[in-house]
Amino acid sequence: MSDTHDRLDAVDKAIELFNMEKVEHVLHAGDLVSPFVAPRFSKLKAKLHYVWGNNEGDREFTTVKFAEIGVKPLGNFAALGLGGRKIALLHGTHEAIVKALVESGSFDVVVRGHNHRAQIHEGKTLLVNPGETCGYLTGRSTVALLDLTTLKGKIIEI
Repeated sequence: MSDTHDRLDAVDKAIELFNMEKVEHVLHAGDLVSPFVAPRFSKLKAKLHYVWGNNEGDREFTTVKFAEIGVKPLGNFAALGLGGRKIALLHGTHEAIVKALVESGSFDVVVRGHNHRAQIHEGKTLLVNPGETCGYLTGRSTVALLDLTTLKGKIIEI
């Protein structure tokens, strides 16, 4: 998921979907925006991996609010090992960096947000942009589900 932009009802719907689907890991590619959103993730049964976006407000207080539910923001970039796969997680503010990560061959999957465009691009490295959970720019509140065994993903409207 990405780009929640304080939209609490969409965050709740996404968490409900992830719990229903028995998702083990949720990757959030940034732009939570305000600290008051962080406690909503206490209902999430999966492990949350979170990186900063470019619209974060008070990062220090957001870190405190996440710590209350056992989540530690991972900074601007995270290299994760999940399900035997190497995953790059970033907001994606700079297109050249996203492109370089995809073309580097260092990752099986690159998960990004920022441009609010839901897309899954298959190639040697799978590029996943879950779109905007908030639905503000496109009118569609979306997340992505990814099977790490098959490396098949799908965009889900919530």
